[in-house]
Amino acid sequence: MPSFRLAPLAAAALIAIGVSASPAKAEPREFTLDPEHISIGFLVHHLGLADVLGMFREASGSFVYDEEANTVSDVEITIQTASVFTNHERRDEHLRGPDFLNVKEYPTMTFTADEAVKTGESKAKLKGELTMLGVTKPLTLDVTYKGGTFYPFGDGHYAVGISARGTVKRTDYGMTYAAANGWVGDEIHLIIEFEAKRQEEE
Repeated sequence: MPSFRLAPLAAAALIAIGVSASPAKAEPREFTLDPEHISIGFLVHHLGLADVLGMFREASGSFVYDEEANTVSDVEITIQTASVFTNHERRDEHLRGPDFLNVKEYPTMTFTADEAVKTGESKAKLKGELTMLGVTKPLTLDVTYKGGTFYPFGDGHYAVGISARGTVKRTDYGMTYAAANGWVGDEIHLIIEFEAKRQEEE
């Protein structure tokens, strides 16, 4: 079974939506996430007053897309939990500690999936699992395929673009700090935007 990890949604979206990534080619092709065009953000409620907007600044991954068979394989992405950033140094250090992400013990988080269901034109639901703090739970992401094109500048590489949204309950993963009294919201709203580059054959 193919292995999917957080954010390589392009391949799953292509399968579910039935969009070809490029002119027909028989052989599978590898795509890699573009580190200059990936944003993995989140929103969480604070003290019942406002949402804190944060992000993870380090993520990498790749997948193989077989256009002829319309399948994906060898999909992998890793998010470095220590890269969390909310524009507040003391809060970010707290988020890296044992009350929240516990980055020393769990330096990465992953998302795996094995089912994508088309829900509309260029839209799909990607059903999978998120592993965080050593706990794995189901997670469904709403995916929008933004298109594919050859870059009109630079090296002219071919890329696809994806948007995804989802919600997780942090207490499901044992992250219970300040959840019972409502100081920090339980629901975490995920915001995922990225481009993936097709790797050309030499």
